[in-house]
Amino acid sequence: MKIIKFIISLLFGLMFINAGLNKFLNYMPMPKPTPEQMKIFEAFNQLHWLMPLVGAVEVIGGLLFIFPKTRALGSIVILPVMAGIILHVFTIDKSPMNMSIAGILFLINLWMIFDNKEKYKALLK
Repeated sequence: MKIIKFIISLLFGLMFINAGLNKFLNYMPMPKPTPEQMKIFEAFNQLHWLMPLVGAVEVIGGLLFIFPKTRALGSIVILPVMAGIILHVFTIDKSPMNMSIAGILFLINLWMIFDNKEKYKALLK
């Protein structure tokens, strides 16, 4: 089980590192956005600091998620970004493929948070 958890964590972390680096380097082609998505992207572009911040959080969270000692912190760092992804995909995008990928990633994130719940108890006292 430990090997499976590491492989899943490695793939999860690498996906977020890749997504974060793409926000800085723009190396992955983006599908044509809908008019509704264009409005959202235009609003995001008005805040010049937002996408670099999200990209940095994705890279840092992905790196933290890969290593067992820092996985609990990485799970919490990635959670707000993951919540944004889930909200976007299930309310605006509605692509079945994206919904399934986002759902699986969200469940993995929740699994790691639940798996490390003992580490969070000190924060809640």
